[in-house]
Amino acid sequence: MHPPRVLAVLPLLLLALLARLDAATPVRKPNFLFIYSDDQRWDAMGVVQREQGDRARWPWFQSPHLDRLAAEGVRFRNAFVTLSLCAPSRAAFLTGRYNHANGVANNHTPFPLDSVTHASLLRTAGYTTAYIGKWHHGSQSGQRPGFDYSASFVGQGKYFDCPVEINGVSTPTKGWIDDVDTDFAINFIKQNQARPFSMVVGFKSPHGPRGGANLPERLRTKFAGGTTRPVPNLTTPAIYRPGAAAAGQAAPGPPVVEAHLDYFRHVAGADENLGRLLQTLDDLGLTDDTVVIYSSDNGYYLGEHGLGDKRSLYEESLRVPLLVRYPRLVAKGQTLDEMVLNIDLAPTLLELGGVPVPRAMQGMSWVPLLTGKNPPWRQSFLAEYFYENNFETPTMLGVRTANAKIIQYPGHPEWTEVFDLAIDSYEMKNLAADPARRVQLTAELAAQIKATGYVVPPGMDQPGDLSAKAAKKKAKAKQE
Repeated sequence: MHPPRVLAVLPLLLLALLARLDAATPVRKPNFLFIYSDDQRWDAMGVVQREQGDRARWPWFQSPHLDRLAAEGVRFRNAFVTLSLCAPSRAAFLTGRYNHANGVANNHTPFPLDSVTHASLLRTAGYTTAYIGKWHHGSQSGQRPGFDYSASFVGQGKYFDCPVEINGVSTPTKGWIDDVDTDFAINFIKQNQARPFSMVVGFKSPHGPRGGANLPERLRTKFAGGTTRPVPNLTTPAIYRPGAAAAGQAAPGPPVVEAHLDYFRHVAGADENLGRLLQTLDDLGLTDDTVVIYSSDNGYYLGEHGLGDKRSLYEESLRVPLLVRYPRLVAKGQTLDEMVLNIDLAPTLLELGGVPVPRAMQGMSWVPLLTGKNPPWRQSFLAEYFYENNFETPTMLGVRTANAKIIQYPGHPEWTEVFDLAIDSYEMKNLAADPARRVQLTAELAAQIKATGYVVPPGMDQPGDLSAKAAKKKAKAKQE
């Protein structure tokens, strides 16, 4: 028998031994799963439509898996891209840098192969990295730079039976592309579950062309009969397109807009495949160890300011969904209102992965926000767009603060726009004639230009006379 004194000491010795064993056991690095759709508006989520109540345009829309992610993590209510266009935004997510600095400022520039990205740095730090799905940097082909594995299609691809390049080798596939890409992603997770991985999944949805022929049978009649509620800025045209009519709207009353239904059917398809990925993490016991982030490459106009597409700097184009879940670090069910950007993704992943963030990255890590530390945060950001041939949207730059915005159009000072977002969230009343507001925001824009090193990148398209180009395009269309 042990003497009483020895028995009393044994629990202390056991605790000390366990503490030493715990200290010697390496903590597993988190996995990263970044999922983003193409052209998904910030409010194209069921949780946002419910939050908006009577102001919701599509109150019937349901996205159970996006809503699950929001309930189990953080929903950023003020997430933005710095350039609202597919390839540039994708480059910003990867590099953590503004597009005037990262080499991709339009849709037809290939992504530079020597770019420093979150993927290349995590790969060097021991992560297995993968890129699945839509890449969309012109017609760039081959294995995606910085990634150990890629299963990705060229350019816009197509919704059904799209050839997919597996590590650069074109391979035929069968089925709806977002389903197919999710299959690739699930297989990657299963094959790499024993070690830290970082994977990007790019859905094609809800990018056009949309409609029945580009949807799987299960989605073609979803939300049938849903109506679109009008919003005030449908008849407030973009200042650079003063003759633009409100697109897809009829008055009076809320019309059934089939194009909107098809848009949300595609978002529902992305939501379903998000659910499949979340279920895979659950089934493999990886949920607690995986940082899941969902966003989009840009917002999208559905008639506001008489516009479709994206590109310009009104709210519907700049704002994107952003959800973050990491059970080991992030409390459930949070909503945060700080302004966060696509250039913040790379610094965030690197900090969570224990990798130093390069000084050249211009974004800010969300980790302090996610952990409730209430850090000093940005009060404004620069937004930019550079004219592309065959599109009527002119070069522009601006600054958005928490409650105001200025937009300037080089060569067209008469188009300058100033908005008080606190009382004019639909951006209908231009306050550029108010000298106090204009001077203050112009000074902030100048400060952001200096801080970000803004320049017009070499080789950008030159717009010339946009009105003349538009007239020529219209005349050509009549002849055809």
